[in-house]
Amino acid sequence: MPRVYPPLEGRQPNATISPSIVESIAGFTAGVVSTLVVHPFDVVKTRLQIEQNEKTRPGGSFRVMRTIAQEAAHDPSKSAARRVVQSFYRGLMPNMIGNSVSWGLYFMWYGTIKDQVRAARGGGRELRSSDYFLASGLSGILTAVITNPIWVIKTRMLSTGRNTPGAYRSIAHGARELYGTEGIKGFYRGLLPSLFGVSHGAVQFMAYENLKNRWARERKGGKAGLTNADFLLLSAVSKMFAGSITYPYQVVRARLQTYDAHTRYKGAWDVVRQVYRGEGLAGFYKGLGPNIVRVLPSTCVTFLVYENMKFYVPRLWDADEAVLEATE
Repeated sequence: MPRVYPPLEGRQPNATISPSIVESIAGFTAGVVSTLVVHPFDVVKTRLQIEQNEKTRPGGSFRVMRTIAQEAAHDPSKSAARRVVQSFYRGLMPNMIGNSVSWGLYFMWYGTIKDQVRAARGGGRELRSSDYFLASGLSGILTAVITNPIWVIKTRMLSTGRNTPGAYRSIAHGARELYGTEGIKGFYRGLLPSLFGVSHGAVQFMAYENLKNRWARERKGGKAGLTNADFLLLSAVSKMFAGSITYPYQVVRARLQTYDAHTRYKGAWDVVRQVYRGEGLAGFYKGLGPNIVRVLPSTCVTFLVYENMKFYVPRLWDADEAVLEATE
């Protein structure tokens, strides 16, 4: 099994590239790869989350998949296979931009804040659970505020078929339509539940870091002895733990970001009341099945790419620097 070395903990003495840049590159790349892999599951999950007054029942994911495939049949100018693929990858660009930028910013701030906390504690000490929670929470808040407009457009594109009247044709078209109909405020719909959802990332990273530290203590060689399989397992366990606690906020956020949200809901608490009255507690867990299927591969791919990129980027950078110096 190829070895994945531990994340950069603090500034490396021989590094010629800023740790913040390494974090950003690693997070950005992880976001791109994971989005390409699991985007179709995101489409199905979003459709399930925004269903109005539809009782949760078995087979909902397959029903939505059939609906998406049927929508593809309305465009006879392309082959059937191409239409189906395009339908399941509708909204890919805003999703990819959102994920890559979000992960790039998130990991950059996460690493920087951890370094600051570690320095404040005198350096060299293993951070506590509260430190990881704080670093992850602050990183999530900063990322959510900056990227929320992308997620509004992404949610609306994923929630409708390409040929649905009023559907956004592209990111630029969506931005123009959103600004023209709802103004700047429209770009920040769902921000409140997104900020609440920061707790998801905080819980996940707290669990991930603690599991990784405990796992390393049991392994020969410590963190340097952890493998790809270890990181896949640890990321999956931490994601399931956090997801089981915080999933309902995603449903509330998705409802607030749909096309007619400004006429249907008065705010986040109004969504909570309507979902509970019309669909019961199960309504807050709509799309949980495809979400689990989606987030586990996504999380595993994200962390695996992230950990590997953090190891290889500084070394590739140093190798390029050495070649340039040799040719001068």
